[in-house]
Amino acid sequence: MTPKALEGIRVLDMTHVQSGPSATQLLAWLGADVVKLEAPTGDITRRQLRDLPDVDSLYFTMLNCNKRSITLNTKTERGKEILTELIRRSDVMVENFGPGAVDRMGFTWDRIKEINPRIVYASIKGFGDGPYTNFKAYEVVAQAMGGSMSTTGFEDGPPLATGAQIGDSGTGVHAVAGILAALFQRERTGRGQRVNVAMQHAVLNLCRVKLRDQQRLAHGPLAEYPNEDFGDEVPRSGNASGGGQPGWAVKCAPGGPNDYVYVIVQPVGWKPLSELIGRPELADDPEWSTPEARLPKLNKMFQLIEEWSSTLPKWEVLERLNAHNIPCGPILSTKEIIEDGSLVANEMVVTVPHPERGEFVTVGSPLKLSDSPVEVVASPLLGEHNEEVYVGELGLGDEELHLLKSNGVI
Repeated sequence: MTPKALEGIRVLDMTHVQSGPSATQLLAWLGADVVKLEAPTGDITRRQLRDLPDVDSLYFTMLNCNKRSITLNTKTERGKEILTELIRRSDVMVENFGPGAVDRMGFTWDRIKEINPRIVYASIKGFGDGPYTNFKAYEVVAQAMGGSMSTTGFEDGPPLATGAQIGDSGTGVHAVAGILAALFQRERTGRGQRVNVAMQHAVLNLCRVKLRDQQRLAHGPLAEYPNEDFGDEVPRSGNASGGGQPGWAVKCAPGGPNDYVYVIVQPVGWKPLSELIGRPELADDPEWSTPEARLPKLNKMFQLIEEWSSTLPKWEVLERLNAHNIPCGPILSTKEIIEDGSLVANEMVVTVPHPERGEFVTVGSPLKLSDSPVEVVASPLLGEHNEEVYVGELGLGDEELHLLKSNGVI
């Protein structure tokens, strides 16, 4: 079999909750040997939001597939010695503790690169250096401070969080990019390096177009926004596309919470769209025929489309719009997504056997490499690979392993 893309790369995973585990799970899917180092009590998410008693939660299982698990109390002297050996044999180390936590363990960057000059040491924090450095960061805190919440929602409503985990998993993807670049650079330099990714920074990167619009405001109102009034900051604009082509979510029958289709109105699509909605005269009406003419009345335009779409089920709306190559997509509920046959066929919705849960459904790898296919394997049980790693790889004796456990080191 062809080796996986990252086969031979050993990752010491000292992450917990979501931002770090999402990154190391991607590395594992790409073929790296990811060893998740947990305190003897385990990653806190093993017990959070449980749907079944006394088994690892979906929160944990869905973020820690394809990894091995070892336990280690790094506050003990023997624990620190073992951690030193784990660092020595690893290519990558990833952590997302609070600022300075690993330093306080006695493992500063200077110490880590002294142990292993080739290691890539990645840290995920809430914020970069500055006044926010020591702030506690959670998913929605990152959204709040990265530009997402102030620009999400409707003009007359409060700022809203997005359902997509752009602060946690979004930062994890950024961390993976940094780690892969550092590994590639190591091929030329022979040495590792420090990789730092802040959640606020990652969210801001994903909000890039809103900073584009902040600068455009200096030259007047943003014509593609449906808002009537503009101040000195980018407003919330509901479901406006935020791009060069106007878009909106229009209601469909029978009027349920997700009976909507998102429609983009391109210049070339206006003629067939006007015919579909029963207003063919608008195709040549100078008040409607050009994008420039339609921009001042986007609300009215989508109201006309919705008068048509609200009489039809969303899948029929989708079929009719796609027949004319009009960009659109139905609003899919989580139930519709988990039951979507095409997502199952594309291995994006995957059923995984688990030794305690029986099986669970998870999101598969979005990275599809022709020479490095992914088979999603269940997350490890707590300390499942202690003997395999400590005895089989680090060379500790069975007696010492028993002693380490009885002394609370593992």
